Parts: sequence; structure tokens; C-alpha cells
Amino acid sequence: MAAVSLLRSAALGLVVLASALPAARPWSKEGHVLTCQIAQGLLEPDAAHAVRNLLPDDAGGDLSALCVWPDQVRHWYRYMWTGPLHFIDTPDEACSFDYSRDCHGPDGAKDMCVAGAIANFTSQLLHYRHGSADRRYNLTEALLFLSHFMGDVHQPMHVGFTSDQGGNSIELRWFRHKSNLHHVWDREIIQTALADFYGKDMDAFRKQLEHNLTKGTWSDDVSAWTDCQDLSSCPTKYATESIGLACKWAYSGVREGETLSDDYFDSRLPIVSRRIAQGGVRLAMFLNRIFGAHNRDVPPPSSTLLD
Repeated sequence: MAAVSLLRSAALGLVVLASALPAARPWSKEGHVLTCQIAQGLLEPDAAHAVRNLLPDDAGGDLSALCVWPDQVRHWYRYMWTGPLHFIDTPDEACSFDYSRDCHGPDGAKDMCVAGAIANFTSQLLHYRHGSADRRYNLTEALLFLSHFMGDVHQPMHVGFTSDQGGNSIELRWFRHKSNLHHVWDREIIQTALADFYGKDMDAFRKQLEHNLTKGTWSDDVSAWTDCQDLSSCPTKYATESIGLACKWAYSGVREGETLSDDYFDSRLPIVSRRIAQGGVRLAMFLNRIFGAHNRDVPPPSSTLLD
């Protein structure tokens, strides 16, 4: 896989330099790390080997170490085009996602949303499995983008209303400090849970999520979460789930300027935890399908892919 090695080496400098920058704030760093840790723990041998092969050496084989990289570079000139790929703006109060209506960039360019991005980078990574890494694609970057965007599409406020920018313009207080509704779902709920229940120990939080997947609350649901006939269309299902949850749980009952505290936290934490876990399970399913030896998914012979 010489081409893969060259692409990985080319990405290494970018990744190392990016890791020194402060992260932007879609799904908190913690949310993305947890999603990728859960996913990597569920990889089958072929997929685990491919992921290790694609990661830069400095990552030490740990996918979660670089799951925030797309946030860190989105404001670089070279990657500014990726900004719209982190979210989807839907019509106010519609509480629905329609791919043809909603998946576009600010200039109207089609497929420029998080659901389109997942489909795009999945298509690129499918070239790896055939042993002929297409030099048009940097497969290391494709892996990092796919892993990150799988987290984003499961964050309900990344599929929010257009007028408030997914809750970013709804200013309020989270307990005693200023925040906004988007940040509450990106980071505040996660960080409050870590402080209140897990002694700020990420590993303890992850182990609880994994327990719920294998023996606990969600163990009977996991097989349904991975139901996906076509990898290119399943991101639409995930986005549809998110806008439904945004309407029912994020926006519901919230007024600008109010203080959200225990009642909101206690009732919404199970939703946030479940979405992190679903993102991890589904990312693992995608990677196992993409890199699996008996994968039935094939890259389209002539498709319009993002650069």
C-alpha cells in the first residue's frame, strides 16, 4: 500500500501541527474522543489493521487521539471548504431532514453537509480495500473526517434550525455561567456529567457507556443501531434522528436568557450519552464494512467526490 504510506506521511505534518491549536467546539473534545474510543474497541481485525495503517505514527495507533483534528483545521485556508460539513441547517420548526432540501452549502452547492460528508469520505475509503489507493484521495484525512463527522451527525444540535444556527444564537446560562443552547449539547452536559459522576475521569465514563452497550440499558438495541443496507444512505437516517431529538429534547421548553440547571441536565444526559454510544457503534460498523475482507460495499465507478 505504497500510496497509502505516502498519503499518511503527507498528512502527518498537518496533523501534528493542528494538534497544537485550540479546538473549535462542535461535539466537545470529550464527545468525539468517547465516540472514537468506543468505535475502535469494536473493530474487527481487518478494520483495526487498516485504521492503524492509516493513522500517523505519532498517533500510536489511537484513533481517538485525532478525532478532533477536523475541528482544529476547519479555519485554515486549505480546509475552510469543510466548514459546512460539520452540520445541517433545517427549516425552523419543521423538525425534519430532507437531504435534497437541506444538504447544501451556503452557496447552494449540493452535498455540502455532514450527511453528505460521511457518504463522501466513506466512498473515498472504499478504495483502500481494493489495494489501489487512489492518489486523488488522502485516505488518512478521509478516515479522520469520517470518524469526526460520525460524531457530529449524532449531536442533535448539529441538525438544528437555520435561524438560530443550531442553537448557537440562543444565549442562556448553564447553572452559573453564560453559554448557549448549542454549547450545552456540545460540551456542558458532558462536562457536568464528568465532574458530578465520574471525578472528571474520561475512562470511567467510557466504561459506563460500554457497559450499557454490552450488559446494560442499550444491550438489546445495538443490533438495530447497526441496521444499514447502504452506507451511502444511512447518514440521512442518523441526521433525521438528530433533528427529531433536537426538537423533542433540546429546543423544547427553552427560552433565551433563562438558566438551565438540574432538571434539564438530569433529563437530557441520557440522550447525550446514548448519542455518543450510537455514534461509536455506527462508526465501528462503517469501518468494519469499509475495510472488511468480505465487504459487499464497493466504491462507485464514477461519482462526484469532494476534494
